[in-house]
Amino acid sequence: MFRRLDATLRPQEAYHFVDEAPLKELSVGWGEAEWRATALWAQLLTRATDGSIAGETLLTRLAQRKLRWSAWERELLWRTTLGRPEPYWTDLVYRIPMSSIKELPASEREPLLPLLMQAQREMEAVPLSAGWTIRRLLDGLIAEHLAGDPAAATRSLVPACDGFAALLREEYGERLGEPDALPLARHWATAITATPPPQWTARAGELLTPHATELIQEILGRVPAYREGPWHNGYSEVVTYLHERTAELLRGMIWTCELIDEPWVTGLLGDVALATGIGMGGSGPNSRSERVANAALGALARRGGMEVVAQLARVQAKVRRKSILTKVRQILDETAVRTGLSPEQLVERTVPSFGLGHDGTRTEQGLTLAVTGAITYNGRKTIPKSVDRELLTGFRATAKELKKTVPAERLRVERALAAGRTWSWQEVCEFYLDHPVTGVFARTLIWEVVQGSAGLPVHVDGAWELSDPAGRRIRPRPETRVRLWHPISHTPEEVRAWRDHLLTIGLRQPFKQAFREVYLLTPAEEATRDHSRRFSGHLLRYGQAKALLTERGWTGMSLGHWDAAGGSGQCEAAKELPGGLTATWEFYLDEHSYERDGYGTTVSICVSADLRFRSLSGTSPVPLVEVAPLTLSEALRDADLAVGVTSTGLDPEGHGDYWQSYGFGDLTESAQVRRDALAALLPRLAIADRCTLADRFLRVRGDLRTYKIHLGSGNILMEPNDAYLCIVPHGTGDQVFLPFEEDGGMLSIILSKAFLLAADAAITDPSITRQIHF
Repeated sequence: MFRRLDATLRPQEAYHFVDEAPLKELSVGWGEAEWRATALWAQLLTRATDGSIAGETLLTRLAQRKLRWSAWERELLWRTTLGRPEPYWTDLVYRIPMSSIKELPASEREPLLPLLMQAQREMEAVPLSAGWTIRRLLDGLIAEHLAGDPAAATRSLVPACDGFAALLREEYGERLGEPDALPLARHWATAITATPPPQWTARAGELLTPHATELIQEILGRVPAYREGPWHNGYSEVVTYLHERTAELLRGMIWTCELIDEPWVTGLLGDVALATGIGMGGSGPNSRSERVANAALGALARRGGMEVVAQLARVQAKVRRKSILTKVRQILDETAVRTGLSPEQLVERTVPSFGLGHDGTRTEQGLTLAVTGAITYNGRKTIPKSVDRELLTGFRATAKELKKTVPAERLRVERALAAGRTWSWQEVCEFYLDHPVTGVFARTLIWEVVQGSAGLPVHVDGAWELSDPAGRRIRPRPETRVRLWHPISHTPEEVRAWRDHLLTIGLRQPFKQAFREVYLLTPAEEATRDHSRRFSGHLLRYGQAKALLTERGWTGMSLGHWDAAGGSGQCEAAKELPGGLTATWEFYLDEHSYERDGYGTTVSICVSADLRFRSLSGTSPVPLVEVAPLTLSEALRDADLAVGVTSTGLDPEGHGDYWQSYGFGDLTESAQVRRDALAALLPRLAIADRCTLADRFLRVRGDLRTYKIHLGSGNILMEPNDAYLCIVPHGTGDQVFLPFEEDGGMLSIILSKAFLLAADAAITDPSITRQIHF
């Protein structure tokens, strides 16, 4: 056979002659010698090709056979791999040589080390994406031979392929390469599957040392603060987060966490899952490193216990990658089945208290930690050096955790309001009102008995009651079903009473509840039947709109100039809603977009279009009249918020028809609520005698001119000729009590402008005075 091959066939033809089925026919009766001869011949033949290696199946099948190679045969195999021109480099030529050494003891590989290191250097000259599997094996083998030089061993094991790899090489090179860590580090680099095989975990347990445990805690602890950045991939500079080689090393560390019984493990896994599961720049529908995030979630799931639920809730609140959210829901559902609770009940039962008391503080040795994360000493911000350093370190670590948990809890409680969720009164008292963290929000919200009375929580004789604006109190029975009060279910008179009451008692809510916007079906939407055009045609700052909608649970915002014909100029954002519905909102790029963006790929402005609702089981739009009023209202509220915060009509120096119509046009529901709040606030202001509230404007009388501030955009017109006044906001209306924490801060901006213009004679900023005196 070999004589025929040598005499009659060119190299490419020879590969095809023995590839696939013919090899089975030719190899009948072959022994070890014939297989080794064929493998040597195939490997030598790679040198005779023009670089376009054929016979992938043949080379792979030969590499998979366990052959007993002699020392000189192994050397010959490796010499055939060296010196190949870069454009023709492929991992195919390394498959047989690698199979000849990967199972050898280090002592038998030692004579080949110069050849292996030369191969490693040649591999470094091509992009890491080429043949990375072979490179990973070779790097690990060489690292074993460099045990006497820890830093060099780490450099071999961790190629410089991203910023985190550079950090590992520079700051942990010596420690990772030390004898009590290197074997496990080499094992971490083999974490190439989605989940750890039992034998992998068993081997990690054999190699785990106290030093390696410290390294895991320190290195994984660096992940949350690490950010993507520019990196040269061999051809050009790109923005990258983690290369797959680095991700595999981290995944190995995460898997090893399952063997570590320490209190820091669960929280650290949650931090890693959140940091890697969130999108580039901290938002977006994708994830920085899905394989690392999934590894951390898998480790949490296998770790089990109620303490992991709080970590899953953090990920669920912030991450928008669908596949990751699906995995989180699956873990929560499985845990819920085991405990007999719903996923929502699981989350609320596992919110940590952080050792805080009922008032949301913890005090020890003069140090006080507040639920906000602020630390003081005897009421002062300055911490003296005499304070116990260990206690202070613990307080600071807890403060860091609080600053992550509190925003997630705020968002979770607001989502419960938007979903219309109900609880028993006993559950509300135990997991909301009495909780030192969640209670910060819950005690400032209005609760109502389903189809019954509503009130703010008050603590009377050791029990919680509800008190209405007139001071009437009720004490629900423990089993009574209650929910968070929503204005959509109440008359305008009831809503007005609650708004006036909050202003009277000076109660600031963590999000809009009493002052929440309500979006009822309009005649125009009844006419369009299955879609709403209420927030269509707005020019939005794309990056800001994408981040805001992603934060509120929308996915699918993906626009760009890379493939207009393929659909990159349009997208559909989607959000899953209660009742088995999904809201979808269309966006597109206008005809000026490419030119506006300087013919680049990054989009600056997008245009909003129609909003629809679909059932999870169907593709046809659901008629709007069939959508529950609360569900419809909350979806449209998201759209109004996106427009109200990101519209180009808010640009202080804008121009054009859209800017004019948005900046001074009719008010949206959110602006109407802003007007309602201003109507109640104005009499309490020091400038009340200078302000008048009109249909769309707050009219402010200064000493020099009279001004009209638009309640939707905050834009200003000056009487008597309605000249535009451009003021870039420098502050807020913090000097005025606001009854809610406001998304976008427009009410604060309007108030700050009103205070400024009421004293226009005192303005010294020339950019403003020139316009006033013009």
